Amino acid sequence: MKSNYVNLTVNPCKMCMPMGVCNALYGIKGCMTILHGSQGCSTYIRRHMATHYNEPIDIASSSLTEEGTVYGGENNLIKGIENLIKLYNPEVIGIATTCLAETIGEDVDRLSKIFYEKHPETKVKLIPIKSPGYGGTQYGGYFTALRAVVENVEMDIKPNEKINIVTGPISSADTRELKEILSDFEIDYILLPDISESLDGGHSKNYNRLPSSGTTIEEVKYMGGAKATIELSTFIKEEYSVGSYLEEAYGVKNYRINIPRGLRETDKFLKVLCEVSGRPIPEKYKKQRGRYLDAMIDSHKYNAEARIAIFGEPDFVYSVARLAIENGVVPVLIASGDACKKLEPSLREEVDELAKLMFAGECIITDEADFKGIEKYVLDLKVNVMIGSSDGRRIEEKHKVPLIRMAFPIHDRIGGQRILSIGYEGSLNLSDQITNVMLAKTESTFRENLYNEYYKEESIMSEITIKEKMIEESNIEIKASVREEVEEKTKTHPCFSCDSAHKYARMHLPIAPKCNVSCNYCLRKFDCVNESRPGVTTEVLSAEEAFVKYKLVKSKMDNLKVVGIAGPGDALANFDEVRKTLKLIKEYDNEVTFCLSTNGLMLPFYAQELIDLGVTHVTVTMNAIDPKITAKVYKFIDYLGVTYTGVEGTQILLNNQLSGIKYLADRGIMVKVNIVMLKGINDHHIEEVTKKVKELGAGITNIMQMIPVKGSVFENMPLTSNKEIMDLRKKCEINIKQMYHCKQCRADAIGLLGDDKSQEFNKPMNQSTTKEEKPLKFAIASKSGIGVDMHFGHASEFYIYECKNGEAKYIEKRDVDKYCNGIDVCDEEEDKFAKLSKVVSDCDGVLSLRMGDDPKKKFKDMGIEVFMTCETIETAVVKAAESILKGTEVKEMLRA
Repeated sequence: MKSNYVNLTVNPCKMCMPMGVCNALYGIKGCMTILHGSQGCSTYIRRHMATHYNEPIDIASSSLTEEGTVYGGENNLIKGIENLIKLYNPEVIGIATTCLAETIGEDVDRLSKIFYEKHPETKVKLIPIKSPGYGGTQYGGYFTALRAVVENVEMDIKPNEKINIVTGPISSADTRELKEILSDFEIDYILLPDISESLDGGHSKNYNRLPSSGTTIEEVKYMGGAKATIELSTFIKEEYSVGSYLEEAYGVKNYRINIPRGLRETDKFLKVLCEVSGRPIPEKYKKQRGRYLDAMIDSHKYNAEARIAIFGEPDFVYSVARLAIENGVVPVLIASGDACKKLEPSLREEVDELAKLMFAGECIITDEADFKGIEKYVLDLKVNVMIGSSDGRRIEEKHKVPLIRMAFPIHDRIGGQRILSIGYEGSLNLSDQITNVMLAKTESTFRENLYNEYYKEESIMSEITIKEKMIEESNIEIKASVREEVEEKTKTHPCFSCDSAHKYARMHLPIAPKCNVSCNYCLRKFDCVNESRPGVTTEVLSAEEAFVKYKLVKSKMDNLKVVGIAGPGDALANFDEVRKTLKLIKEYDNEVTFCLSTNGLMLPFYAQELIDLGVTHVTVTMNAIDPKITAKVYKFIDYLGVTYTGVEGTQILLNNQLSGIKYLADRGIMVKVNIVMLKGINDHHIEEVTKKVKELGAGITNIMQMIPVKGSVFENMPLTSNKEIMDLRKKCEINIKQMYHCKQCRADAIGLLGDDKSQEFNKPMNQSTTKEEKPLKFAIASKSGIGVDMHFGHASEFYIYECKNGEAKYIEKRDVDKYCNGIDVCDEEEDKFAKLSKVVSDCDGVLSLRMGDDPKKKFKDMGIEVFMTCETIETAVVKAAESILKGTEVKEMLRA
């Protein structure tokens, strides 16, 4: 079963419902949205909206903590709304639920009533919106928000001459085009929502924290008495439809039509406007239609070669597919991430008709699609152009299929809010883009191929051949040099040379706590001094601490030759620390041998950098080469932010292991492959593994017995005997050299194999000394006084704590206002950071839930440490003090 996070990541429109809510409510003037749930939801949504629209986005959160999750978030939400009114003074507040609030059963309608009861004087309009992220997509969330707005506004049902226009998710430029068309028809309209300015405004010196334009609540109340509603959505469900609600509740006639994208849909839209307004089509649009027809004729001959893939929300893919068909472009793939069973039958007939005419073969129309499926179809159907959001960029980069970026979200380009694609002008813009992509492909491939095949002179080809040969010979020389160095270092590596095991020491540095796979035989835990197995360490070190420790051990062990990184997680899942550690040690000791162990998942990404850093020996744990067998060994694979299970995950793992091993071996690196022998799972298959890795260039394999770990999935699995292990090693020795002397060492092992001295050196870096500690003072941004639960910039008071000898003690509470010396000194123009920093200037550290990069840098310059956490105050203060003391000790040792 896929997790919701996987769906959010890989599905084109599987972004959560609250995302759609926020997009819609930004079209309501003076509206602020508060997400009832964790702070992470608002951060996630704000980041997506800000990068797409390139506008500052304010979204609040009730910041539910563990306490609120268990006992209910009423207090958090009430307090959050009070703070919003105080800080923003909004006209409207949309209250959107999130997965967390919905899971614990929060009733936002009831909570809204409670707020009104507690604050009878308030004039703010509250709009409760039920939007569980796991229950739908941003498409549904968008219309849910609009429906909630009209349901919660007291309607003036007196008949008027206004026309309601309800749009789906379209760009700010599309909204402006729509308003211009309505004005040209002299229609008195109410547009819901209106993002034309709020999400694409002009430059201003003054920052408006709320949408200063858009549809007002005062306008919304007249929708119940309007002459008609035009709802621009093909597939929205009845329970989300604003038009259906107004028709059922107030008798307002509803025209539901498609987004006016393409010739047919724009014609139909203008026809409806003629009907509701009683006015003819303005001459302006007749001219635009003529230009669009002319452009269609111009481009038709080029479009015949296009095989297009369209992905996104249902209304988007439907309208773009119909535009493509009009222009002679075959949409061989139409994919929506939303559940929309009406999509396929609504398009099948005309798609098949064009495909038959153009000899295009099979065309796929699918809903609930994800990018893995889309990528497969793109290759199988020979797609040569894609249209959709920038989430398709990975397919573009990987397979060189051009992507026309449309819809939401667009993160890797600017101007997403300015893309015009509706009406005749917008349709012309989109069709020109499709044609130009096809022309560009023709110019860059067809003519180049003809030139290379028929006109390129042999002398030029000979010159290229000579250059390629010179590069190849150079690479052979470099590879030979690396192999010579590796062979020399292998002689003193105790794990790769049995003769060295009792002569030379190695040191494992436990700097890699995170892991990106979950092995069924593994359970990593720290502070376990009596266990000797991979994944166990007494402490996890930073890069600086590891360097200090290396210098200490090196000074006491003359025979220390090898530095290895073997966990306690996976080295390549913690590569920033690995890189930093290796650089520090290499600058100090250029003769040391670097060794690294990994599961191989990220090996293709970091293989070359490992070589550049001086790593000469790499161990890859690889338990099978059959994905079905491998799937029995792992619970999940976490790859590039997506969690995979079963064969789907293990296929990714195996591909990366095999390509990574070959890459390293081809460049002279010594690769050892560790294989855990698992009875009844891979014991019959290990011979095949050894053959394959030898073929790839590995130098040695290490077949190991599984060490049963209490609490792991395989804790009760029957073990293979030593005899079975030895028999299999001898059998596989025909294929590749075997390691017979492995001790399955800890992640912090030090010394000779079989003689671990790690506990002699494993006194934690932050362990208290006998000397009296200097008390440290901390300022905490907290609204509850219990936990660190407030953004630094939102704090109006700070709790001051002192920490000494591992004990946190409350000192006082400081009000920010008390540190202002009157209006002459602290007027409204004073820098906000200057005000807040006065309160904490005598502190050693500041603790808050979040803090921006700029104040963090300023505090660093002031010598004040910044800690961002969500723990209880006492726990956070003790940890912060330990961090400061540890950093001081490390700096002193580094200087030494």
